[in-house]
Amino acid sequence: MAYEVILPKLGQTVEESSIVEWMKAEGDEVARGDVLFTVETDKATLDVEATRKGFLRKILVPAGEEVPVLTVVAYITRTADEPLDVSESGSGGVGEKGSAGVGEGESSSVAADDTPTPLHPSSPTRIFASPRARRAAKEQGVDLAEVAGSGPNGRIVEKDVLAYVAAAPKVTPVARRLAESLGVDLRSVAGTGPGGKITKADVEQAGQRVSESANQRIGEPAAPALEPVPVAPVPASAAAKVAAEVPMTGVRAIIAQRMHESHIVTAPVTLTMEVDATEFVALREKLKARFAKELGFNISYNDLLIKVLANALRKFPAVNARLEGDVIRQLGEIHISLAMDTGRGLIVPVVRDADQKGLLDIARATRDLVVRTRAGKVQPDELTGGTFTLSNLGMFDIDGFTPIINFPEAAILGVGRIKDRPAVFNGEICVRKLMWLSLTFDHRLVDGAPAARFLQYVKDLIEDPYLLLV
Repeated sequence: MAYEVILPKLGQTVEESSIVEWMKAEGDEVARGDVLFTVETDKATLDVEATRKGFLRKILVPAGEEVPVLTVVAYITRTADEPLDVSESGSGGVGEKGSAGVGEGESSSVAADDTPTPLHPSSPTRIFASPRARRAAKEQGVDLAEVAGSGPNGRIVEKDVLAYVAAAPKVTPVARRLAESLGVDLRSVAGTGPGGKITKADVEQAGQRVSESANQRIGEPAAPALEPVPVAPVPASAAAKVAAEVPMTGVRAIIAQRMHESHIVTAPVTLTMEVDATEFVALREKLKARFAKELGFNISYNDLLIKVLANALRKFPAVNARLEGDVIRQLGEIHISLAMDTGRGLIVPVVRDADQKGLLDIARATRDLVVRTRAGKVQPDELTGGTFTLSNLGMFDIDGFTPIINFPEAAILGVGRIKDRPAVFNGEICVRKLMWLSLTFDHRLVDGAPAARFLQYVKDLIEDPYLLLV
């Protein structure tokens, strides 16, 4: 009797996951509670345990392959030698309805004699795409029928839509409509507008060339083809030696996708400002002395900065926004994402309802997220839904930097180190504790002046932290 091992749905917003590593091999005996494999989704890596004992007889999905949640990824049988009649696609031969490796609250929905429905039936009119891919296509105005899918059985995933957008020529709306009416392939048109954008004049010229080509007399000799220019091979001695190869998979692939998506979609502008953090540092020292015993740890600068940002976002709701289609939505909740460096890469857990929490509650929530994130135990839903991101590189002696927006958020604040520097204070030159702030915002949603006022208010709260009480 064969039992299905299901790829669990590890979060309400998770539609696809990838198996990072199989901890058991085909033929291994497994007990209830044994870790079968680790799964990665939305930057979280979690263990999936067996819910029954037996033998891992067949693995259907190898490590590194991204598949939809609730997919059958393997089979477990009671004995090591009983017949197992299943195809590579995971259909057929299931002795009874069963599930192994299903997350809490999830169960297999494939009945004993059911054959899983193929992702791509014979109907040519239906397009199979993940919800995130459909959302990205709607935001970018992409026809999914023109996108090639790289997911299982050709299913379109979000990265396919983003790759299509990246490869598509930039064109004005008027030029696009004119190209459709003239039958001009925009991929063959060189844009002369700003940034290489295709303009109406470019399409008109291309349309004229198409018309002249169609009217060309039959038999007229074509222009001679250009001979390819030979490229001399690079001598082996001159080639760079590869010290290591890092596969663009797992967390690294997710980070690359997110950064590329932000670069393509947003119109980023970065404002920088020097801040006198002397009073801010003094406040933290007092809070450490007062609450270290009660908390069991020290209040961090990030805890204080999250409190500052929560107040500032409440005062400037235009920065706490996102673009959905052609509508800018100012969000009623303030969820601060905290960019973290871990052994697995950049991970961004979310402190929810930061404006509704006191400083001690923020400190406890942040501490809990940091510990579980570094241990790989954070849940996928705790990594989504942020409305603004804080990225602090001060511990690495970085003075300033230009952070990348954590799309689809509207802005991100970069924080540099606090350093003793000479400054003019109360008309005298003295040593003060200064630091740099860098606010990167999406200019499609927020203009420069409102963004500058937001950053200025953050500066005021850091320089005079008693304003947090007002």
